[in-house]
Amino acid sequence: MSRGVRGAVAILALPALAFLAPRPAVADEALLNLLRAGGQVIVMRHAATDRSLGDPPGFRLGDCSTQRNLSEEGRAQARRVGAAFASGGVPIGRVLSSQWCRCLETARLAFGTAEPWPALNSSFRDRTLEADRTREVRALASERPAKGNLVLVTHQVNIGALSGVYPVEGELVVLTPLGQGNFRVAGTMRP
Repeated sequence: MSRGVRGAVAILALPALAFLAPRPAVADEALLNLLRAGGQVIVMRHAATDRSLGDPPGFRLGDCSTQRNLSEEGRAQARRVGAAFASGGVPIGRVLSSQWCRCLETARLAFGTAEPWPALNSSFRDRTLEADRTREVRALASERPAKGNLVLVTHQVNIGALSGVYPVEGELVVLTPLGQGNFRVAGTMRP
């Protein structure tokens, strides 16, 4: 291919590449406007932990000292999420959380409250629970919340099974309820 033809191809490709380039500021603003209107389901993976550790064998849900917990960065991350939602005018209704300490602490630091819900507990160690838990969460996530936005704080494995999105720690997946067990993934937000 001659240099002139390569140059012409490159020039023609630039507008196509610009069209394909993500526009996060615009997307984030559209998602924020959707959340400001309420009626969405925000599924959040717990905030940052020391990922070099897993939950040790024999951990107990009621004893945080036996679990992998939030790091200081994770606590700050959760607070930033809550502050961003508050300053952005995002109405928060009900907040449900896995019973794992890292999820409960994330919810409480970000949103001031957390209602433990076993359906959000991790199914990582026992995949036989995944289908029933996912079905239960899907039923709730498919219905428009009565007020504000519903927040569900849980684990990556659960969010992946529910939505097909595998978020990093602290990332949020926004679902638009469509009823009858259905929803649309409206987008994701990084902390």
